[in-house]
Amino acid sequence: MLLVIDVGNTNMKLGVYKGDELLKSWRLSTEAKRTADELGMILYDLFGSAGVSFDDIDGIIMSSVAPLLNYTVEHMCTYYMKIKPISVDALLNTGLKYKYYNPIELGSDRIVDSVAAYNIYGGPVIVVDFGSATTFNAVTEDGVFLGGAICPGVKTASESLVNTAAKLPRFELVPPKNAIARSTIENMQSGAVFGYAGQVEYIVKKFREDERMKNAKVVATGGLSELVVNADSSIIDVVDRSLSLKGLKILYDMNKDN
Repeated sequence: MLLVIDVGNTNMKLGVYKGDELLKSWRLSTEAKRTADELGMILYDLFGSAGVSFDDIDGIIMSSVAPLLNYTVEHMCTYYMKIKPISVDALLNTGLKYKYYNPIELGSDRIVDSVAAYNIYGGPVIVVDFGSATTFNAVTEDGVFLGGAICPGVKTASESLVNTAAKLPRFELVPPKNAIARSTIENMQSGAVFGYAGQVEYIVKKFREDERMKNAKVVATGGLSELVVNADSSIIDVVDRSLSLKGLKILYDMNKDN
């Protein structure tokens, strides 16, 4: 069995593959102070609920954008499963070519998403990952990663607004009934949700002005992807919440014998 680990800024996603089947997946909060033993015991319980043991794991691959947790995760894997995980970066065999000025500084989450979207949905493809930050990634028909854009995530931006403006209350991130809203809460929901959908639509439009990205399919992933789709379903072609786990499996298969 294969353990795939995607360490994000807010959440850590884990999945266990049996062959090509994603047997089970989980989402944990990303906690920098968590020890390798704490993480190991959490995983022990999660595995047990799925009828999986540490001894069943014969391969591990991880992507991380939280450097403070890298050693903890790697130590947990080597101590409890006796396996050193493959770590994703631009030096790994990804099957993509890079037009990025310095691919080494490219976030591993963006590499994983791009590999998954290109291999599963083909190119040209625009991958939008709605997380703590929202990332846009452009991959051409022949598998060239051109680059993209990074914006504050909708939840991150909303939290900043509430923390900065003393009289504005916290609010739930759901689309209001009308864009022209009539209460403070709904005004904030309108600005956050419809404003964000408009931002996504505009960036996608600008990407498609590049001849290599004309008619590119838009694949969305991340915890808040459905929020934008519910606000305006015309922007996104595919929502794939498991995109990163699928990308890690593809990358493991590419690199397991190296």
